[in-house]
Amino acid sequence: MMPATTPEPVSQGTRAQRWLARLSFVLAGLAIVSLVVVAGLKSVAMLALGLAAAVVTLGAAYFFLSRRGIRRWLSLAVFVVAPIAVIIVYAFRDLLWIAVLSAAVWLLASMTARLALAGNQPDWRMPERPARPPAQHPHLIMNPKSGGGKVEKFDLKRKAEELGAEVFLIGGPEPVDVAQVARAAVEAGADLLGVAGGDGTQALVAGVAAEHGIPFVVISAGTRNHFALDLGLDREDPSTCLNALSDGVELQVDLGLINGQTFVNNASFGAYAEVVETPAYRGDKLNTTLNTLPDLLQGHRGARLRAQADGTEIEAPQALLVSNNPYGTGDIAGLGRRARLDRGSLGVVGVTVASARQAAGLLRGRHATGLRVLTTKQIEISADAPQIPVGVDGESILMSTPVSCVVSPRALRVWVPRDRPGIPAPKPPKDWTRLRHLAGISKTAPATPEDGDGRHTGTARPELGDTASRSRH
Repeated sequence: MMPATTPEPVSQGTRAQRWLARLSFVLAGLAIVSLVVVAGLKSVAMLALGLAAAVVTLGAAYFFLSRRGIRRWLSLAVFVVAPIAVIIVYAFRDLLWIAVLSAAVWLLASMTARLALAGNQPDWRMPERPARPPAQHPHLIMNPKSGGGKVEKFDLKRKAEELGAEVFLIGGPEPVDVAQVARAAVEAGADLLGVAGGDGTQALVAGVAAEHGIPFVVISAGTRNHFALDLGLDREDPSTCLNALSDGVELQVDLGLINGQTFVNNASFGAYAEVVETPAYRGDKLNTTLNTLPDLLQGHRGARLRAQADGTEIEAPQALLVSNNPYGTGDIAGLGRRARLDRGSLGVVGVTVASARQAAGLLRGRHATGLRVLTTKQIEISADAPQIPVGVDGESILMSTPVSCVVSPRALRVWVPRDRPGIPAPKPPKDWTRLRHLAGISKTAPATPEDGDGRHTGTARPELGDTASRSRH
């Protein structure tokens, strides 16, 4: 029999943290009390009406995406009218002002709670090392068409050559195997590789750099460049990224591997990948998406997927996102930020919405029935088809099943400019136990699933919040 354990006391936090925590509870109570005092029994009806409107709105959104014809446009009308109707009812009952006031006070309570918890965060930045020895033969690959022509706009080729780099411009009507170009450059003596282009091109060349153990430079000349964003680089002026060659520091980051191919951001399966794979998508993204989603959401198109991560199964997800390190708190779409890229884990988000009821259930966030959020080191995706489309860093690729995704910890040496915009501090997870402890309401510490250096000790496990905000050096 396991011996009984007692909760461990933790630090009381700073004085500012304690008062911010107390203030957050006071404000939360004030938001509720003010609503009850002013509205009386009507406050219960107000809350019920607001919740009902939210449920109806999400259900209407699901029907809009999953149906065609008149039902789609009726759903759109409900989606628009439901919240407006709530505002009108509140206004006619002279309750709109107290609803707005209560919501504002509740928002302020949430902000003070975040500030209280943020003060307890360990250093969330990736450790930096000196970028040395200096590269003697840097080789940069540039895509002039990427990002609307940023290579030419910012005169990247000339500026790179002035710093001693050899530049290969992707051009001509025939497709270019950038990985082969990178390998040829290494064989010719290149001791640093870099890419001015999109995330897909970055990933291919990054894999070659990691394979040979040489540094890699990211130049944010693509359209979105999420990898550059999470490295803290300047996406507005990609020429500043070249400073990594003359005054840089080194970050050691993880790489994702999908069936042996490198990815730096994420791999998406299901609805998103099926839509992107449609030939008409690039010419008309909106209409192609709206025309394709009904068949996907109703199961009339696309393979039936099944994912397994160290014993944890996700059955028939309609959309599945596997990311190189998990995204921040509350981000289930892969549109947010990753504060660290060196935690040695994959983020996994699976979404199954087969009805309006399940769509409304997404109001529960990470606790929703149709939502699975995990971190793992490896995941295998199988399907009832020999091949499935996969969106790898935004590019659709047909892959043979089963598809395996693994993480390669700290496989890539990335050189970034010493002086760069950086990334904002991640929002701390909503830890009510910790907040109560800071406020003096609770005397025990919350349980933690991490080991001493802040990394996850297990394999697949439910996310408890933004692990970036809890990582330690």
